[in-house]
Amino acid sequence: MRAMILAAGRGERMRPLTDAVPKPMLRVAGKPLIEWHVQALAAAGIREIVINLAWLGEQIREHLGDGRRWAVNIAYSPEEQALETGGGVFQALPLLGERPFVLLSADVWTDYPLGRLLQLPQAHDMAHFVLVPNPEFHPRGDFALAAGRIVPAAERLTYGNVGVFRPEFFAGCQPGRFALAPLMHRWVERGRVSGECHEGQWHNLGTPAQLEALNHALG
Repeated sequence: MRAMILAAGRGERMRPLTDAVPKPMLRVAGKPLIEWHVQALAAAGIREIVINLAWLGEQIREHLGDGRRWAVNIAYSPEEQALETGGGVFQALPLLGERPFVLLSADVWTDYPLGRLLQLPQAHDMAHFVLVPNPEFHPRGDFALAAGRIVPAAERLTYGNVGVFRPEFFAGCQPGRFALAPLMHRWVERGRVSGECHEGQWHNLGTPAQLEALNHALG
């Protein structure tokens, strides 16, 4: 299985820290955030990784190189202008192949064991979402979970920016800038998405305060 790390965002809420450094290169416990993701994927046995680049993306490429330091192979999908989550993945599909792939955002930190995703999704499903308890900044959540299925309902959890997707998830899409969320809701409404709730550590790194809190938590 291959994986993609979404790393092209500008990180507006993280300014001024991201004026000269891309958000995935901000340091968490002494090393760039994106390096945590590469190490976690390698530990899960994933050897082929795709990373999309936009704002100051060459700093990411310069630091990670081809991935050999972690016994992985890294390919890059540069974007002239950030294509958002959906458009970025769609552009990278030729690099991701024809099989399901792990997708995670560079601006979260979690201890979720990525190896659990290697046999997902099941044949009927287009995707598998990892949800987390709603954080204070997102109290209404995104999706509901019932018996391992993502379903439309009032009692919702937050999408943890970690999941597995089939390339067919993007059927009918066109090149350009678009978000992932509408596609996610479309397949949920069709009953084609499984899921789980991760009760362990999960941190969204959208602001300097959130970054500082994580660094304090990790010592």
